[in-house]
Formats: sequence, C-alpha cells, structure tokens
Amino acid sequence: MKNLISLLIIMFLIAALLRLDFYFHILYFLGATYLLTRLWTQRASGQLTAVRRFVRRAFPGEAVKVTVEIRNEGWLPVPWVEVYESLPPGMGTPLMRDVASEDASTAERRVISLWGRARHRLTYELTCYRRGYYRIGPLFLRFGDLFGLMPEARTSEPAEYLIVYPRIVALESLGLPTHSPLALLPSPAPLFKDPTRIMGVRAYQPGDSPRRIHWTASASAGELLVKRYQPAIARETLIYLDMDRDSYLHRRRYDAIELAIVTAASLANHIIEHEGLAAGLAVQAMDPLVDEVAAFSLPPRSQQAHLMAMLEVLARVQTYESDAGFPAFLRRESAKLSWGSTVVVITGGQSEELFTSLAYLRRMGFSVVLLLVMPMGAEGALQRRIASIGVSVVQIWQDEDLGII
Repeated sequence: MKNLISLLIIMFLIAALLRLDFYFHILYFLGATYLLTRLWTQRASGQLTAVRRFVRRAFPGEAVKVTVEIRNEGWLPVPWVEVYESLPPGMGTPLMRDVASEDASTAERRVISLWGRARHRLTYELTCYRRGYYRIGPLFLRFGDLFGLMPEARTSEPAEYLIVYPRIVALESLGLPTHSPLALLPSPAPLFKDPTRIMGVRAYQPGDSPRRIHWTASASAGELLVKRYQPAIARETLIYLDMDRDSYLHRRRYDAIELAIVTAASLANHIIEHEGLAAGLAVQAMDPLVDEVAAFSLPPRSQQAHLMAMLEVLARVQTYESDAGFPAFLRRESAKLSWGSTVVVITGGQSEELFTSLAYLRRMGFSVVLLLVMPMGAEGALQRRIASIGVSVVQIWQDEDLGII
C-alpha cells in the first residue's frame, strides 16, 4: 500500500508539472481502483465468518469428523480466502476435502473463493490415539483483494476443546471389600444413609437426587440445598489416584501413569454401570486448563452423568511434582467419606508414609484396597506389613491384571 501511495504522489507531480492529460487519466484510474479495493476489503472483513462443528467427546481409537463452514454474509464476492486450522500434535494426519468435489488435499490449509451470500464447507478427520484434552484451533482466515493492492486482512475464530476419555477395560469381577452386610443381597437400591436421621444441609451438587432437596431451607437461603443424613451402612467407593511423577519408576513412568488412569476409569465404570453403586474420585494433578496444580474431589455418586464427569477429569489430568506427597492428600480427603466406605488407592510408590496413611484409614473404619501399578521395587516387607493390617494389595502390570481385582 505504501508503494501505491508513493506512485500516486509521483504521478500527480509529473502530471501537474507536464500538464499531460494521459498521466491524469492514469492517476484517476489508480486512485479509483485503490479506493474501491479498500472499501471492498473493509466490507468483506466484517462479513466473513467461520463456524466449526465436531463431536467434543470421544474414546481412544475413534475418528472425529470436524466440519468448518466458511460464510460470506455480504453481497460482495471475496476473490480468495486462505483457511488455516491449528491442530494438536499426536492426532494423526487429517485430510481436508471439499464436500462438494470430494477432492483430497492438505490438512490444515486450503484456499477458496466465495461469491456473495455464499458458503463453503470443509471437513477433516482427527484420529484419537490416546486420552487427553486437545485444543482444536484457533481458525485463521486470511484474505485480500483481486489485484493485491491492499495488505492481506486476517480474522480468526477461537479454539475449542476435544476430550478423549481414557480407555475402559472390562473387569471380570471386582470383589472390593465392604463392611456392609447387604453386599451379598441383590438390592437395586442399596442403603447408603439413614433417611430418618437428618444431620444438616449442604449445597446441591450435580448428581444429587431431587428427593433429597430441602425445599424449606432452599427457599430461605436462596439456593438449592440438600439434606445430609447420618451414615448407617455405606456402600460407597472412593478412588484415590496418585499423579505424583515421583511415585512411578522413571523408565516406565509414562506407561505406568497411563495404566493407573485406565485402572481408575475401568473401576469407576464397573462400579457405577455394572454394580449400580456409588463411586467417587479424588486426585491432585496438573490441570492444563489453568496450567497449575489442582485438586479434584468428586464425591461418590451412582448416576451416569457422574461417571462421565469422572472420565472427563481422568482425560485431562497430567503429572506433577508434589511437595507434601500423595499420602498427605490421601488422609486429607478421607475426612469427606462416610464410615464403612471402600477406599481404592492407585499408586506406583511404596513408602513408610503410605503405610501410615493406610493404617490411619483402617482405624477410621474404611475398607482399603491398594492397587500398585508397576510398583517401584519388588514385593517385600512393606507390602506384607500393609497386608497385615487388613489392606488388600494387588499388583497391576498390564490390562489383563485388572481381571483379578
């Protein structure tokens, strides 16, 4: 644009000095072309939009189809538009194609033309190889005028996220210990709390039964409150997942942590889907959404929506370095459990602090199961001491070992 303005100034000076009509005609033509191009580009900048559509949740091995629709909402045509979509690494090599022509082309970039009030649709597929919280986008649109007189304008659409849940392995049998004498009874609605012994109220949480809402207290407080009952016989299971990277052997750290997450997801799915009981999740890990360490505490529930919330947390958590350590987190979160609940601890580390925390949970009246995923060190005195206090210990080295839990 600077070169064009300089050319117009030089031609104006030459035309004024020589007083030649020919130069004035060229000057008028270039000036009109410049103004028209500028107005055209500014108009197109406000009329060009993009919409991205895709299924935002998937499991490993599935292919997610992403559709990008470019819209020209104005009446003026746009000579060329370059579409650039930023994609996460590790999702395979997608193929972007024109839906109308079915011509295969490159994945992230495509140049198209749009008439007035026209739409153009592009699609590509992402292969979900592993669990995670993946960022799709942002989407950039770069366009300009037909003559190349104006600088290229850019517009963008914000990024969205694709959740890939962890793998779920079918368990042959669960066999978790419980204090409940109802464990062998085929009751579709097991007893967790005594509804005749109300001990207070708390804020409503997703998954709470509408029958537990305290309507009088909710009206007074201006928010939904549910009744809290004194525990009678608990058949709840809380899964503690250790995401401290120091708890897993260095040379097998990635495989061990992913196997620990698969174990947690498979247990939660089995308890809620197949047994119809309540399961919860407690994990402290790096949260990529806020880029800092966060503690996730999902109380035991038996609804399908609660299971999906647990899987979503397991999809996005990442390892971190802990100062206090996993055993301290274990003891702190146990204060939220009902007496007689089953506690499943998933970790790869073995330490005296872990033994002390497990012994504390046993003294508090919880049934405890320790799942050692690719444990650091062989079986020894510490595992025998843990077993001696009534804690079930299972070693897991591969998916097939989940069938013996």
